[in-house]
Amino acid sequence: MAYSKILRRLREEKTNYKKRGTMLMGKRDFITVNITNENTQVQVLKPGMTGDKVIASAHSRYLVDKGWKGSRKSVPAAYLTGYLAGKKAIGNGAKNAILYTGTRKYTQRMAAALKGVVDAGVQVPADSETFPPEERINGEHLKVKNDISKIKSAIDTEVK
Repeated sequence: MAYSKILRRLREEKTNYKKRGTMLMGKRDFITVNITNENTQVQVLKPGMTGDKVIASAHSRYLVDKGWKGSRKSVPAAYLTGYLAGKKAIGNGAKNAILYTGTRKYTQRMAAALKGVVDAGVQVPADSETFPPEERINGEHLKVKNDISKIKSAIDTEVK
């Protein structure tokens, strides 16, 4: 009986090799959104056969330095983290990209981060109907009120 080795990252459900192969053939930059129990991280990467190169990366801990008082994994925090990553990507020469979800499902917080990247100026093929409503992005549903526009202007002045 022959033994068939299953790839480790496939076994751990970390990589969808069919999606990844399609993405590599497209030769476009891609965006990954990782939301953990405490934070949100958004990266813009350039794919390669030997490994992916990070063009821009943003983490929600940056928002605390700019006066963020709420959860770093909420919809508004994901939006601002995506906005920061998009501004950094534009500064490093990335003009268009696609969203790569891997094995994770497309959630509202992931959509908020993607909207932040789009609002920063990166061209991403995405339907605007999938984005969260403006009330949720502005944080009107949260108990802790943050000034989203103040943090966005701080990002704009710092990242050029």
